[in-house]
Amino acid sequence: MDSITISFLFYLTLILGIGFYSSRKTKNLKDFALGGQKLGPTVIALSERASGESSWLILGLPGAALILGLFELWTVLGCLSGIILSWMIIARPLRELTAKYKVITLPDFFEKRFNDTSGIIRLLSSFIITFFFTFYVAAQFAGAGKVLNVTFGMTNFQGMIIGALIIIFYTLIGGFLAVAWTDFIQGIIMFSTLVILPLVGLFELTVSGYSLNIDWSTLYAGKSGHAAFIAVIGGLSWGLGYVGQPHLIARYMAIDKPENISISRKIAYTWAIPAFFGAMMIGLIGSSLIENGLLIFNNSIISSIDQITDPEKLMPIMAKSLLPSWLAGIFICGAIAAMMSTADSQLLVSTTVITKDIIKKYFIKKSNDKELLIISRICTVLISAIAFYMAFKSKALVFETVSYAWGGLGSSFGPTLILTLWWKNIKKEGVVVGLIFGTLFTIFPIFPDVVTPRLSAFLLSTFGVILASKIKS
Repeated sequence: MDSITISFLFYLTLILGIGFYSSRKTKNLKDFALGGQKLGPTVIALSERASGESSWLILGLPGAALILGLFELWTVLGCLSGIILSWMIIARPLRELTAKYKVITLPDFFEKRFNDTSGIIRLLSSFIITFFFTFYVAAQFAGAGKVLNVTFGMTNFQGMIIGALIIIFYTLIGGFLAVAWTDFIQGIIMFSTLVILPLVGLFELTVSGYSLNIDWSTLYAGKSGHAAFIAVIGGLSWGLGYVGQPHLIARYMAIDKPENISISRKIAYTWAIPAFFGAMMIGLIGSSLIENGLLIFNNSIISSIDQITDPEKLMPIMAKSLLPSWLAGIFICGAIAAMMSTADSQLLVSTTVITKDIIKKYFIKKSNDKELLIISRICTVLISAIAFYMAFKSKALVFETVSYAWGGLGSSFGPTLILTLWWKNIKKEGVVVGLIFGTLFTIFPIFPDVVTPRLSAFLLSTFGVILASKIKS
């Protein structure tokens, strides 16, 4: 058994052990959904960062930077801006209102905040979360297939099966506690991977007598004038999604005390800035390594990007080519960690929403905590099965799939949540219109060849919330 396999098995044993331990502390739906709101600022911060940055950061962004070059700087700056904004304007006021209204899900929060007796807000938001999260989880399963394909030579399908089974298992038995604590471990591994691997790649270039070659003409994707401006705005628009991601919002709702948000915020920033720039640098440095024949794939030296059939496999290829096998194993676990930490969080939010906001509310109103816990675990399996089928059938890159789901969630919930927290004149009707517009204009975007749906749907949703609220007033 080689060092990479040993490292991988050790990692799996660790997270499954956490799942078993957490299962002993998961007694009811609140424990399953928010860990009983007992987790401190460090665990919450690293869990939020790990679940927020899925396989798209550790596989998708390096792959995009490999192909598009320095243009991905705008994506990095947009994401960092979104992280800062979300922690600054959403985290604390939402945590305070969570306690006030005694809620554990976003649909439940909206319904109680606006006293919606019709149930339309709850149903709409529950449907939106489940719909887009299914795409998101499918992207994580696809990412697992790619990493295990490069690492162990198994097919993408076999890799997806293994990744899916692990994620489903520890989400089922441990709920939020298992997810948060495994995210804590995974966040550390991801950070190490994204910071150390580009440094090792740069060192390899230097000692081999080469230098990092960055094509500055790619900063604006080879465009100029109005076209360049639109392209830059498209990259920056990634940041808008952070204010409307239910699996990240759940972390704000789950922290033990509102006053600990300020501590978590600083930890999140300290993680995010090096990690995002590191992910981009993996792609840029990887390009120079390939150009100078310093990477190996399938026992052959790579001399052209075209030899890598999938650019999103760059990170594990670099790890196996440049690092001792035991360390490569740990860093490749970082890629697995990225997928698991997001997929488990999204499964958890989706199943909690279905259980609490639909089944409990409309179908089994007198169910007790034990019954709800069983129902939530059944829903976890069903959603996972749908996501797995989608991952198996889809040919889209992880980056593309995540962009779609990310934009849809951010546009649907972001404007609505910000205005709920900060605009006193918002009305129930505005919330409904905002949710509909955000979803509708993501699925059917306006001028997609001119402006990214992440931006257009967000702006239209914001306009819809304000207009409908004003009309109602």
